[in-house]
Amino acid sequence: MKKNLYLVLGLLVIVSMLAVACGAKPTPTAPPPYQAKPTPAPEPTTPPEPTEAPKPVKITIWHQWAGDYLTAIEQAFRDYEAAHPGVTIDLTKPDDVTAALKVAIPAGEGPDIIAWANDQIGANALIGNIVPLDDFGIDMNFLESTYEPAAVKGVVYQGKIWALPESQEGIAFVYNKALVTDEFLPKDPLNFDELLAKAKAFAEKNPGKYLVCNQGLGNPDAYHVAPIYFGFGLPGYVDDMGNVYMGSPESVKAAQWMVEFSKYAPKETSHDICKGLLTEGKVGAWWTGPWAIADIEKAGIDYGIAPMGRPFVGIKTVMLCKNAVDRGNQEVALDIMKYYTSAEVQKKITLANKTIPANTAALKDPEVQKLYTLAGFGASLNLGVPMGNSPFANAQWGPVGDATTALWTGAQTPEEAMAAAKEAIEKAVAEMK
Repeated sequence: MKKNLYLVLGLLVIVSMLAVACGAKPTPTAPPPYQAKPTPAPEPTTPPEPTEAPKPVKITIWHQWAGDYLTAIEQAFRDYEAAHPGVTIDLTKPDDVTAALKVAIPAGEGPDIIAWANDQIGANALIGNIVPLDDFGIDMNFLESTYEPAAVKGVVYQGKIWALPESQEGIAFVYNKALVTDEFLPKDPLNFDELLAKAKAFAEKNPGKYLVCNQGLGNPDAYHVAPIYFGFGLPGYVDDMGNVYMGSPESVKAAQWMVEFSKYAPKETSHDICKGLLTEGKVGAWWTGPWAIADIEKAGIDYGIAPMGRPFVGIKTVMLCKNAVDRGNQEVALDIMKYYTSAEVQKKITLANKTIPANTAALKDPEVQKLYTLAGFGASLNLGVPMGNSPFANAQWGPVGDATTALWTGAQTPEEAMAAAKEAIEKAVAEMK
């Protein structure tokens, strides 16, 4: 009986298992719909602080510009104002800058920028009217990579930089192409033996005529004879420490050359005499500057310009005034000075005013080089010596002019004349110290 019961139970289990195995599959259920995770709300940001509008700044420039020359300069500063909202530039031309500065600067009413010749740097630096630009990031690397050699030297006084150079001026060998043919034109500007030989040859081939007129030979004029003295190696007549170079062996050699040259040059000269001799065809060339070109062109002379010697180079500059620092305007004022002496601005002014830029890139610009007079005088000034910027420079003019005239006329030997000039300059310098 028990055995049958087990048999029945086993059959039931087997039947159950078959029922499960052969039963209908369960219907699949649909997946739940996709629900994107909620994006967290962004963190609130802090709005930026409102920036203040630049404060209006007025920069005053005292200058010596005048006439039509000023027009292009005014436009350059208007362009700066347009590009720098809030900055206004006032241009003022005092009748007597020295006297005006003496009163205005102690009262805090002086300009921010002084546009003046480089020979005024020393005097104004010594009394504190201007400040060195070294203190505001201007260094020699910037100067030497931006401006012409003489212009760079001309703004350095006692080891510091006192201005940025704008333009430069000096003399060159301006010749009548009809008279000074290739046969008589000096090829090497520092070869005075060649110049002497060509002057002799010209005089022999053209009796009664001379190769060149220099108004410093035959007339007391230390400026116009400078290319000769400096061409023989003098670094200047006197430097900013009061060292005097007249009386040196180089000065004596220059003086001896002048004595020889006097045999083939006019005995008496002046600006008007040289101009008359050139326009009358009695001299082939005039050692002169850009200021003479209008008269030469008026005379209908087909002229050329060549470098000869190392001329004095006068430099127009812009200086940073003490009052600009007092008022906190130094950053804007210096930016204007760099802008004004930049290649872009000086090119525009050069093309308008026919000045010779101190900025090297402006001078070498193809449009500027197409202006014949600028390229010719620019080549001459590239060899030049800057006008002294020390008060001691005031001691040089009379003694050098007188000594040169004395040796030219034979009143003194070269040695005597140079010794006399040295003594006179040293005496004047001693009185200044």
